[in-house]
Amino acid sequence: MDSTRKRFKYTAPRTIRVGVVGSGYVGSHFVTAFDGYQGLKISAVLSRRSSEIQQSFVRPDLLVSAIDELLEKSDVVFECSGDAVYAADIVNAAFRASRPVVTMNAEFHVTAGSYFADKGLLSEAEGDQPGSLAALNERIVEMGFRPLAYCNMKAFMNHRPSLEDMLFWAGKKGISLDKVTSFTDGTKLQIEQALVANGLNASIDIQGMHGLRTSNLDDAADFFGSRAKESGKRLSDYILYPNAPHGVFIVAEHDKSQHAFLEHVKMGQGPFYVLTQSDVLVHLQAPRTIRSLVQTGKALLTNSSTPSVNVAAIAKAPLVPGQRISCGIGSFEVRGECVSIVNEPDAVPIGLLKDAVLRRKIVAGEILRMDDVELPETLALKAWLATRDRVLGEEQDDLSATLERSSITSIRNR
Repeated sequence: MDSTRKRFKYTAPRTIRVGVVGSGYVGSHFVTAFDGYQGLKISAVLSRRSSEIQQSFVRPDLLVSAIDELLEKSDVVFECSGDAVYAADIVNAAFRASRPVVTMNAEFHVTAGSYFADKGLLSEAEGDQPGSLAALNERIVEMGFRPLAYCNMKAFMNHRPSLEDMLFWAGKKGISLDKVTSFTDGTKLQIEQALVANGLNASIDIQGMHGLRTSNLDDAADFFGSRAKESGKRLSDYILYPNAPHGVFIVAEHDKSQHAFLEHVKMGQGPFYVLTQSDVLVHLQAPRTIRSLVQTGKALLTNSSTPSVNVAAIAKAPLVPGQRISCGIGSFEVRGECVSIVNEPDAVPIGLLKDAVLRRKIVAGEILRMDDVELPETLALKAWLATRDRVLGEEQDDLSATLERSSITSIRNR
């Protein structure tokens, strides 16, 4: 038993009471699928819109507006708000109450999650691309494969989509405008692959990754396998593949003694092999991680306490002093792109851009830096700065006291 579990003194219940944070697309579908099923009981749903959605939510009787009420009713928290700043407060409150947290919130992990990675029981869930890659990684390593590249598949990308197009697709898909925009402009994919790089001890090869355009996975294997061997590091990257399945793949190598067998079972001649998971089923796969974290205390994936990759905010259009960015992820002002923390230590994580105000003129395509914007004082900001300083080997203030003083009331009012 590790030190984290000793500190929590946590005993897994037979029926797991799950408190859900987030009442949007993922949260509502999770509640519909798993209340009372497979040993899970949905105990409460924390929503910042609880009064607004009483008539429309799938289970209005589960809605609560206070984190302390959710924690009292729950054995584990499933955080799926998609909001990096809000989630930092939620995770802090859950850890203070000795509750494990499973997330479907890569945005939180790459922004503030590294500070919390070793503070309690925390894991990203299988079901989104990062968790699915982590689960696939576990399976192939057990078979003796050596991963070289962890890859996402994207069918379409437009760095500067129009508001008209995004409103159309948001309505068609039944997903919020900001989510559709972040999917389309590549921000979500960059966030996912940053989490993969940090959590699976990989790296990005270049800023923003390669994004190889191909529909041939063998070509992708040759390209990423060769790049990984040349650089001497495992890579996190993606391909642009029209009509791509909703899936992920890993490029790996194996011992020469197995090459003839792998060719026999139609894996190709090697030396690089493609192992795929073609179905990434979001909330339907999340319970596996919830049960595992509660029962074993083993995380599937975190951003690690010393990440190497940040998702920097890059201006989509010219920005002017005094301009306010209400939310960076999924906005029409900025998009996200993977950068090395060491190479770009002052780049603003796009997840921190909430109610941010520009201090100076920014040209389109420019990385926003910490001195360029005025950011609200949040736990997420403090956690990011502490993580960045740790990565850079600089002295840092201990955030423990700040986190302990964090008011649960402030979470209610966000």
